[in-house]
Amino acid sequence: MAFNQAFIEELIARSDIVDVVGSYVSLSKRSGQNLFGLCPFHNERTPSFAVNPSGQFYHCFGCGKGGGVINFIMEMENLPYPDAVAFLARRAGMTLPEETRDPAGRLRKRVLEANREAARWFYAMLSTPEGKRCTDYMAARGIAPKVARRFGLGYAPESWDALRTALTGMGFSEAELTEADLIRRSSHGTYDTFRDRLMFPIIDVRGDVIGFSGRTLGDKGAKYLNSRDTLVYSKGRNLFALNLAKKSKAGYLILSEGNIDIVTLHQAGFDSAVATLGTALTAEQARLMSRYTGEVILAYDADAAGQKASQRAIGVLERLDMKVRVLHLEGAKDPDELIRAKGPEAFRALLEGSADQVDWRLEGVTAKYDLKQPDQKVAFLKEATELVAALPGAVEREVYAIRVADLAEVTREAVVSEVERRRKRRVTKAQREEQAQLLRPERLSQPGARELRYADPVSAAAEEGLIRLIMLDPALAGDEKLPEPGDFSSEVLGRIYGIVRERIAGRESVDINVLAGMLTPDEINLLVGILQKPERLSESGRALRDYAAKIRERHEEQSSALDLNELRDRIRERKGYHS
Repeated sequence: MAFNQAFIEELIARSDIVDVVGSYVSLSKRSGQNLFGLCPFHNERTPSFAVNPSGQFYHCFGCGKGGGVINFIMEMENLPYPDAVAFLARRAGMTLPEETRDPAGRLRKRVLEANREAARWFYAMLSTPEGKRCTDYMAARGIAPKVARRFGLGYAPESWDALRTALTGMGFSEAELTEADLIRRSSHGTYDTFRDRLMFPIIDVRGDVIGFSGRTLGDKGAKYLNSRDTLVYSKGRNLFALNLAKKSKAGYLILSEGNIDIVTLHQAGFDSAVATLGTALTAEQARLMSRYTGEVILAYDADAAGQKASQRAIGVLERLDMKVRVLHLEGAKDPDELIRAKGPEAFRALLEGSADQVDWRLEGVTAKYDLKQPDQKVAFLKEATELVAALPGAVEREVYAIRVADLAEVTREAVVSEVERRRKRRVTKAQREEQAQLLRPERLSQPGARELRYADPVSAAAEEGLIRLIMLDPALAGDEKLPEPGDFSSEVLGRIYGIVRERIAGRESVDINVLAGMLTPDEINLLVGILQKPERLSESGRALRDYAAKIRERHEEQSSALDLNELRDRIRERKGYHS
């Protein structure tokens, strides 16, 4: 969608970046012009995520992501540019202007419409003779019809192309259905992605059907088949049933693994249950949960794989300062089996007795050692103090240090001291690693995105400087002696420079939020990183001439080298011809 510039400028004026980012990230530290917090796009221990109130942009010095308020919403909500604008417009109470032209936006809309119609079709199939196989299966699993309606469950029949035929009959093209991953291609043609499966629509927090998860009714194929990532769906950034769980009054989310576990939990009254979608818990999913709760209860399977998944999930969740408890499933392999065998009250009792994640992990460490043996006691203390040292709060560390001391029957002072020693070592190591990462020569001279790498870093440094100068002082762009985009060694820098110069010449805004609709996310990240580098505007005229001279010098050197190479190749061709 091409938005009117006046509308975008008004939207930006009503969407202060500190307010918007502050609703997702705690910005508690100020340094110079910037407010700092922990980056929401990568895991870190010390804040490197900067928000510039005067410039209305953000930049992470760790992972390199940056942009304006629209880019931030695109990243956080996994939305394309038009939808991020719509999101902010709703937040600001603004009416969205009518669409002009946006092929990508239209395709996204058609994919969502196709998903919605597919979900309706799958649900309708439950009432057909073919669907009896699926309704019998649901009855055997104890899924009530009203719960099936609440989740929009359906049936994908054992047919090569029944869904494709139905949806193309509604006017959807095969290209649109392929983009939605509702059909796939083979050497024999297209075929339905889901066949002979109980279908679970994946619905996002806005109520859109963005994908599907299908459970096999027999022994053929994978137990669960999930939609591939599409224009509207990313399995690592969404959670099954969060659209329902977000309305819960429980005060916490229950995180489990299987879709049927979630349906059973909701049916039993535990309406805050959600599940990952065929992946281990990701940082993006954890951040998504943190918008709705500060506490998560892990209800993973009781087997070794489930315990390992719990350990990993704890590490992801605790980085967001979320309270984590772990459910001890006793006498059942998963929540569905427990509730069906012993009833909802048995699950509620386990829920109320669930262990704090530190207690749960400490129990696991304690079980590994015989504390009556001196060497094993020492090994226990090393592992336990390392675990406690990783806890973020000083009070929490002291409480668990005392617990460890009592378990090992050693002095509390010794354990508290050891925990703090290990804590300082961890913090120092993390700070050194992050600083080393930031100061690596290739990071200082190259963009973060590998596909944007500079072939000539010397010229690229001058090209970056020229872009930075004309964006900070647009009046400089009128200098007739400026190089052309074709003189740039970096294609991406030449493209950014060309867009910026053209907009300045047309007296149009070069605000980061406006440019976000013309540049890719990687290009915006690069541009914000360029703007964050120091520049002395008091000497802008001389700097402009120096940058321009360096760009032309490197361009001429490169052109001369190409001419010599071309001459050499021609001579070789002639020699080869005469011989």
